[in-house]
Amino acid sequence: MNNIPRCEYPKPQFERKNWLNLNGEWDFCFDNGRSGKARKIYGKSASFSRKITVPFCVESELSGIGKKDFIYGVWYRKEIELTEKQTKGRTVLHFGAADYKTTVYINGTEAGSHEGGYVSFCFDISDKVREGKNVIAVNCEDDTRDPMIPRGKQSEEYHSHGCDYTRTTGIWQTVWLEFTEKTYIKKVKYYPDVITSSVTIEAELCGKADLKAETSFEGRPTGSAEIKDAAGVVTFTVSLSEKQLWEVGNGRLYDVKFTFGKDKVKSYFGLRNIRFDGYRFMLNDKSVFQRLVLDQGFYPDGIYTAPSDKALLNDIKLSKKFGFNGARLHQKVFEERFLYHCDKEGYLVWGEYGNWGLDHTKPESIYHFLPEWLEEISRDFNHPAIIGWCPFNETWDIKGCKQYDPLLSLVYRATKAADSTRPCIDTSGNFHVETDIYDIHDYEQNPSVYAEHYRDFEKNDEFHDGLCNRQHYIHGLPMFVSEYGGIKWSRPDTKGNAWGYGNAPKTEEEFKERYKGLTDVMLDNPKIFGFCYTQLTDVEQEQNGCYYYNREQKFDTEFFCKVNSRKAAIED
Repeated sequence: MNNIPRCEYPKPQFERKNWLNLNGEWDFCFDNGRSGKARKIYGKSASFSRKITVPFCVESELSGIGKKDFIYGVWYRKEIELTEKQTKGRTVLHFGAADYKTTVYINGTEAGSHEGGYVSFCFDISDKVREGKNVIAVNCEDDTRDPMIPRGKQSEEYHSHGCDYTRTTGIWQTVWLEFTEKTYIKKVKYYPDVITSSVTIEAELCGKADLKAETSFEGRPTGSAEIKDAAGVVTFTVSLSEKQLWEVGNGRLYDVKFTFGKDKVKSYFGLRNIRFDGYRFMLNDKSVFQRLVLDQGFYPDGIYTAPSDKALLNDIKLSKKFGFNGARLHQKVFEERFLYHCDKEGYLVWGEYGNWGLDHTKPESIYHFLPEWLEEISRDFNHPAIIGWCPFNETWDIKGCKQYDPLLSLVYRATKAADSTRPCIDTSGNFHVETDIYDIHDYEQNPSVYAEHYRDFEKNDEFHDGLCNRQHYIHGLPMFVSEYGGIKWSRPDTKGNAWGYGNAPKTEEEFKERYKGLTDVMLDNPKIFGFCYTQLTDVEQEQNGCYYYNREQKFDTEFFCKVNSRKAAIED
């Protein structure tokens, strides 16, 4: 298992022992003409010309291919051997993510398809596998320039440019098999309550059996509940004998062991509540200032995929070293292992979606957005680190046409229906239609001018940005500066190719002065609950990160940590 890339269990919040990691070498071929199905590439006699290392995308160096041109279709094939015991119950094939439309064949028979490039999906293949040799074939189709396909930060031009980067095609997260009983737990949802020191659990079950949930903290039992002959959807509450709060920097987690008949699942949750009190973001009834950084989730060698689990955790540690307490996970749905580390580290994050590339002026785009967005909310609902949802980012006009406002309103309302426990920003920066928070993007580089932008808001609750013809601040809404800074700083040999916001400082001292001046404006404003600095690392030509793309330090981080960490005016 140690020789397999990304060998760790992909879903640490819903873990079973009986699983098989399918990462590693697969047969591979391109299918830009999308004729593979007609040629029956999924059949036994099909010829595959290359090998690829899964779970890395075709464009990445770690995949062993590194082809960066536009790719419209790819095929994968892997032969696996299964035992009689493994095929006795349910056999489920899981994909962490694959971009964009994925169709799976087992032993020459179609097992199912999924549309969407970001969220995990699976197929029950119990009736298609057998003891002994089995062949899995996977077809992925993608078109970054299709206006009905959300692409996030993947470049729609041949070269990366501005703040768009190398594309991702095909499988880009772990593939694995899971073997379960035929009576099993499908999913659970947690509703922790700080006031009563309890957690209410909603469990969706397949079949009928006794259900037991046992909670513990650092090995010490903290409570349990048991339901006889449970079936369907059951809801119950476990009172906790210890009150261990999930807080910023202290990701205290309760472990949960579920037993449903012979099915056993290991899980966890965090005891915390969030809400807004006027302008203030409240975590466990304490005002907490969100000191966030924009995290694009790109890697030089893996593109969308971190080279290792350690690399995921390292990004969080680098952020905290700079004085940030969380991140906007930007224009991408991050993998569950990353969210697991956020949960453990007490690291605040916003769940977002890669909406760029989708034509939000068209009403029919709802069919290519909402299904996967709701899948994301369902998948990540239980992570205590996620403190808000943001489905869209900067919905600028497309070919002279404005966004379709009912689209944004519908997505906002669907988000609130799917999760009433978290705030939702309809579209970060612009153009707001229906939102819980008024957030803005402000890349002014002069601290004095920047301060003037928020002076009226601090004094009399009036805010006017440059988009007043399209959006208006509503009195009393919480205010969040969700993008700022983006100060360009490059290595001397790359300055000519660098992209960033404004004019680059000429010296390190000038950089520090500008950074502190901009950041102080928000920390000193008693009506702003958070900021998000652009960005954690450089990504290719966009060189305004706190760190270089390879995660090396640009500066001594002690100065910036002190700037970011000091008490904000809005905090308790």
